[in-house]
Amino acid sequence: MASPLVRAIPPAVLALMQQDHSEDELEKQLAACAVQAEQVGNARYFQGRPPTRQECAEVVETDRCGKPVTRAMQLGKQKHVLALACAEQVLKALWPAPFSIEQRYRYYPNARMVETISREKESRLIAEGCTEELRGTIKPDIVLHGDRNLLKAVLILDFKFPCPASNQPTWTRYNATTSQQSVYQDALGGQALLISPRTGVQEPKP
Repeated sequence: MASPLVRAIPPAVLALMQQDHSEDELEKQLAACAVQAEQVGNARYFQGRPPTRQECAEVVETDRCGKPVTRAMQLGKQKHVLALACAEQVLKALWPAPFSIEQRYRYYPNARMVETISREKESRLIAEGCTEELRGTIKPDIVLHGDRNLLKAVLILDFKFPCPASNQPTWTRYNATTSQQSVYQDALGGQALLISPRTGVQEPKP
């Protein structure tokens, strides 16, 4: 039985991948990136052990908007940097088509239209402070494209680093009917999957 990641890849793309590697090699290596990022991130603060529930909830700083930043949020951000650097090298070796890492998109659900936001514009908006200009935008960790159309996805992958590690990785929910996963899929097409250190690539819940 093929994994959810393998099942989501179009046959033509999968055939190119299988020329030099097994069909599940991409999944294995991306899952390994999550495990490595978890271990390195924990080693920085906890000598390699996972943080406790109390440590995860500890407020370690405030952001520029004055909102509290917990240890869980701080660790998650740092682990994402490590995981995405690892994933980029994996994708350069294994993915035979274009891919995007942390590309921000603006999605217009009523018009069923999506557009990219340049990194320069994103940086400028963030530098301006507590702006509302990024409301209605999405920023998946990884978007795998099947061809040169960079507004369409074959697969959308997000790393999740639950804190404490016993928590289940979950998509962010925007309201009772809309989740991060559903918005990603509506905007870009393709299947959206989670990758976490404990569960690897996770089949989405219905």
